[in-house]
Amino acid sequence: MQHSPAIAQALTEVGPRLKRLRTERGVTLSALAEATGISKSTLSRLESGQRRPSLELLLPIAQAHQVPLDDLVGAPEVGDPRVRLTPRKNNGFTVIPLTRQPAPIQAWKTVIPADHTEPKVVTHEGYEWLYVLAGRLRLILADHDLLLGPGEAAEFDTRLPHWFGSGGQGPVEILSLFGRQGERMHVRAKPRPRATP
Repeated sequence: MQHSPAIAQALTEVGPRLKRLRTERGVTLSALAEATGISKSTLSRLESGQRRPSLELLLPIAQAHQVPLDDLVGAPEVGDPRVRLTPRKNNGFTVIPLTRQPAPIQAWKTVIPADHTEPKVVTHEGYEWLYVLAGRLRLILADHDLLLGPGEAAEFDTRLPHWFGSGGQGPVEILSLFGRQGERMHVRAKPRPRATP
């Protein structure tokens, strides 16, 4: 089958893109083979361009990496700037991923229900930055028990015992940036001009 130059180019870029995505996430070929059910040798040939990409191969890989299929094949832009976000449920929260590309830092909008008020403190690798859009967020961080309102933010190492939920006055909407351990969010603001005496 003869492809247009643009399609042929896109097909040749799939392998390197797959390899880059896998290595950026620190996933081995063996781990990806186990997650997808695709043999290690097939994955290796796919990444090196010796195997043609097909939906049967790309769909399980996209699912394993939790990225849209478009990200694997480098689908061309269609000119519509709107981002269609797909909310999903996670531990009772409504979570909307805002980061479409694989990146060390991921952004999320999260809606925490009003009844999520019972603290269950956890620890894990990573670093998190939270910004309250609406409602009152209760944040337990090590020995601190904080209540944050709209416009307030918190930043912390997730290896510290932590929990966040509703402050008991209704649902909470937050923006969250999460990075693997060692990744830090940098927030810069212009300094306020000094008042003249």
